[in-house]
Parts: sequence; structure tokens; C-alpha cells
Amino acid sequence: MTWMPDLDPAPGDAGACDLIDMVIVPRARDLGGFEVRRALPSAKRQMVGPFIFFDQMGPAEFLHDGGIDVRPHPHIGLATVTYLFEGEIHHRDSLGSDLAIRPGELNWMTAGRGIVHSEREDPEVKGHKRKLFGIQSWVALPKHAEENAPAFEHVGREALPFLEDHGINVRVIAGEMFGARSPVETASETIYADVSLEPGRAMPVDASHEERALYTVGGTVEIAGERFEEGQLLVFKPGDNITVKAVGQVPARFLVLGGEPMDGPRHIWWNFVSSSKERIEQAKDDWKRMRFDTVPGDAEDFIPLPER
Repeated sequence: MTWMPDLDPAPGDAGACDLIDMVIVPRARDLGGFEVRRALPSAKRQMVGPFIFFDQMGPAEFLHDGGIDVRPHPHIGLATVTYLFEGEIHHRDSLGSDLAIRPGELNWMTAGRGIVHSEREDPEVKGHKRKLFGIQSWVALPKHAEENAPAFEHVGREALPFLEDHGINVRVIAGEMFGARSPVETASETIYADVSLEPGRAMPVDASHEERALYTVGGTVEIAGERFEEGQLLVFKPGDNITVKAVGQVPARFLVLGGEPMDGPRHIWWNFVSSSKERIEQAKDDWKRMRFDTVPGDAEDFIPLPER
């Protein structure tokens, strides 16, 4: 998805919860019946592990119009990570990848030195009443991998490890949790998991990753006696043991994300991420002069370079 620089999250107040370093409350933006909430980057926190961009898409319901229709656009220096709770998005890219992503599946697109992709809904999907709800994030690449060849990996729902234990359900999207490892290859140590807890159930969050956060998707969670509703990014302090409990009458759903700290800050401009400002300037010029590859099956349209 393309970068929208005017959507800035607001840091919240973690109150008395000493285990939490920061609470980030994303600002919502209505894109014509379709709401997007951005949690990263924020004014006080650029990344959690390699995660440098974190957007909640929806939940939204469409009749015939609206929905996702993102024209071809470029990326460098990052991997886009798309994970849906509801709905369907058709992904095409300049490598020739051409497929729909559905709930519980994973699209991991590594831009490296440069890739172009589009995200749309198929005409037959748009002809029906439908819902869309999911997360799209960007994972910054370490310096040694920023100029790697682009790649795309789609992992089906059945291939992602799923753990169940008396009301505790965990789908490991990337990295490892409770001894189960996702098949997706990451350029740096990463943890990303989709967790659902039945009311009253609790789950520890592994302290082995230096940078960790939890994004509340639904229901209410309690950590060290403090409660948090949906739509908040809770950034934990390094090394502390965390236990998350579902409270209330409905299950709590959240994403655990993080990993090893990135090897230095990153520059972000539009859809480009890099450790080098000069590299971003080169990417801007390359897109303006149409030096990027095109998307087979979706080469007639594109998003122009922003004039700013």
C-alpha cells in the first residue's frame, strides 16, 4: 500500500503500567467509507524491531463501490507484509506474481533494490457486498540486505503454524513462538503472531526479543492490572516478562510484533525506505524517469511521483 505522510499517530499515556514503555493510539483517517489507522511510524517511535510501518485497514463493509484499488507503485529497502482478517485483495507485482490474498494467509514482498506492485479488488469481488479488515506493515531491511534482489512469498493459511490450548489460539505469521516457526524467510530476527484469547484466558509474551509490541485488534486485554481496548499499540520495555489476559465478555484478539533492533535509523519518503538519503533520491529519480520494471497485467496505470 502507498505511504500517506499526513496520517500521524499520537503517542498515548501508559499510566501505571510499568511494563509498557509507550502506548501509541493511531489516528484514524476516513478514505471514503474505508478507515485506515496508522500506528507506526509515530512522533516518538519510528520502529519496533524491523517494523517501521503499521496500518490497520478497516474494518469496513462495501456494497458495490469503494474498496481497495491501489495502482502500481514502487518500493525499495523494505518488505511489505499483508495479513487479512476479512476480505480479499489481488496482488500483482513486477516479478510476475499474480494472486489474491485471503484471511489467514500471508503476502511477504521483499522490495530490496526495487519492486513495483498493485493492490486491487477483482471485478467479480466488487460486484458483491463484502468486508475488508486487515493489517499492512512494512519491515525495514538491514543495511546488508537493502539492495538484495526483490522477491515475493505467499504463504497459505495451512502452512502458517497454528497453536491451540484451551482458549488460547496463536497463528505464527513470521519468526518463532512457543517452539513453532513460520516458513517465511526474514532478513533479520522477527516475531509476528496473530493471537486470540477466550475471556479469562492469559498468555505470556516471550521476553527473548529485545523489542516487542502488541497491537490490540478486538476485545479488551489486561496487562499488570491495566486494561486496553482495541486499536492501540503497546510497546513493551526490553527484558520484562509480560502476561496478557482477555477480560470482558468477548474474546480478545491482538498481534504480537517485534524482533531485533534495526541497525540504525531509516529515512522514509513516500514508498521508499533506506539508511541513505542519497539512495532515496536515486529511487525518486528512477520512478520519475520510469526506470523501474512494470507490473505484468497491470502496466497501463501507475501512481506518479508526488510533487513535494
